[in-house]
Amino acid sequence: MVSVTRAVFGDLPSGAGTVEKFQLQSDLLKVDIISWGCTITALEVKDRQGRASDVVLGFAELEGYLQKQPYFGAVVGRVANRIAKGTFTVDGKEYKLAVNNGPNSLHGGVRGFDKVVWTPQVLSNGVQFSRISPDGEEGYPGELKVWVTYTLDGGELMVNYRAQASQTTPVNLTNHSYFNLAGQEHNMALLNFFTRILEKVEALLAQFYPEGKAILGAPGWLSRLSIWLLTPAQGSPNIYDHEVTIEADAFLPVDETLIPTGEVAPVQGTAFDLRKPVELGKHLQEFRIHGFDHNFCLKGSKDKHFCARVHHAGSGRVLEVYTTQPGVQFYTGNFLDGTLKGKSGAVYPKHSGFCLETQSWPDAVNQPHFPPVLLRPGEEYDHTTWFKFSVA
Repeated sequence: MVSVTRAVFGDLPSGAGTVEKFQLQSDLLKVDIISWGCTITALEVKDRQGRASDVVLGFAELEGYLQKQPYFGAVVGRVANRIAKGTFTVDGKEYKLAVNNGPNSLHGGVRGFDKVVWTPQVLSNGVQFSRISPDGEEGYPGELKVWVTYTLDGGELMVNYRAQASQTTPVNLTNHSYFNLAGQEHNMALLNFFTRILEKVEALLAQFYPEGKAILGAPGWLSRLSIWLLTPAQGSPNIYDHEVTIEADAFLPVDETLIPTGEVAPVQGTAFDLRKPVELGKHLQEFRIHGFDHNFCLKGSKDKHFCARVHHAGSGRVLEVYTTQPGVQFYTGNFLDGTLKGKSGAVYPKHSGFCLETQSWPDAVNQPHFPPVLLRPGEEYDHTTWFKFSVA
């Protein structure tokens, strides 16, 4: 049995509209999704003791999602991932896109699908969002009708993406959730207790040692230090203790701007061989790499196939991903830097979350030997990804 509730999440500036939140709840999962970018803002999963905790990075308020932030939980498009130099050619005509990631176009451009309000429709076990991307939006050709549907079944969240085009256009849609299976288990009462004590200590220091102000610096330094020390990124400040498996025999090497070189390289004997479980922190250390931000070439067909499995031994939580897509971008939060304040005051430093972005291969519109991404009039783009949660 799945319940679906609807509430206001916040109002956009200058009367630009209202963003709604939809909460899907089963006996195993609770998922919050907002109409701004079809964004997953919270996902509560039980651990082996039956305690539920939020396993996605994000914000408690709408304002967090309106600031510059790394696509937390959002659906990205019209084309997810990177397009080299923001250009491609279809039927002899060159198109120039908005460039927003070095020399390249990333996740649909400056104002992609993650930065618009979608039209919601409540379903018996989920919610469907729709919008029409107008001809020329961010430089893409043709009008594109898009539907994104989230449905819940026990411990499984299914995301279906459909699209229809009036002109031939590349399409590649995915969800950009950052997961940390340790869960966001802050003891805010303890944090507040220590903060109050340290504020009193700071006041006493200022009273009896006023000459020390030059050394101590600005007021509030001690309490701010306590927040920095006592507030974890999630239940765990990083994902190093997560055990990762990806069902891929090949991956795509990239250049210095993270565009695929065109080579489809075997994972055998490399840091990218994740066909058997590896503990992420030890694996990064062993191969002396700073993290992953690469497409893994999946072995499955266009039917539902296994993609990846992540296990967090401390909590027992397991995430299995299945998809109809030919690839998955495994990203380990390499560009997170701790400057964003998330839910319950959490901060998100480097490697505090991971993404498994099921999708077509990056820059496929410019690489003829990659699986095709062009959608033509009369065709329908139709892909599904399943996120299955359990404990072990």
